[in-house]
Amino acid sequence: MSALAPVQPVVVSWSGGKDSTLMLERLLADPRVVVRALVTTVSSVYDRISIHGVRRSILRAQADALGLPLHEVLLGATVTNDEYELAFANGLQTLVEAYPDTRCMAFGDLFLEDVRAYREALIGRHGWTGMYPLWGEATAPLARYFVDRGYVATLSCVDTQQLDGAFAGRVYDHTLLDALPLSVDPCGERGEFHTCVTAGPIFTRAIAVTIGERVLRDDRFQYCDLVDH
Repeated sequence: MSALAPVQPVVVSWSGGKDSTLMLERLLADPRVVVRALVTTVSSVYDRISIHGVRRSILRAQADALGLPLHEVLLGATVTNDEYELAFANGLQTLVEAYPDTRCMAFGDLFLEDVRAYREALIGRHGWTGMYPLWGEATAPLARYFVDRGYVATLSCVDTQQLDGAFAGRVYDHTLLDALPLSVDPCGERGEFHTCVTAGPIFTRAIAVTIGERVLRDDRFQYCDLVDH
């Protein structure tokens, strides 16, 4: 690459899970890209990452271990789509003020066309474009790669309509991957489960966590609290 070639500044849509981690790993290794910051939607009521249910303190520890600034988009306990989009738009404006040269957000999506189309529409009407470093990759080898690279992750939430709730709180390793039903995507791309990453090659330190309380919400989603120390 020419020394004069333009470099693309991006912010990363960060969930704290394995797909976000692999996406960030790709970006950090790409000389054509510079990562400005992480952006995460957080429930201000529960003090946790939205959907994943991971404590805000762990999120901030992840950002610290990654050496990247963290921008939190705050949501209420229950949020309508309009409220989410308004909060997201305000978050984008904050990013514009912090990083005037940046109008690109990277996502860890793998293959769901409708999700990607929604993201493109959401950010597009505010003058932003999306980047999808993992798009179209086969999820089975990607899952194995994550484990083989030495990343450490735990299932923080399981959709019990797609996977046994007993998987919540389990370590995401080869044993778990071998035990997943064939109906479940190894990366949980259809929302079967969500993960929290606490160590790996792009982290400067491991985040120590222990398994805490288990809570079933909406008679469907099995959460397992991860407690940092």
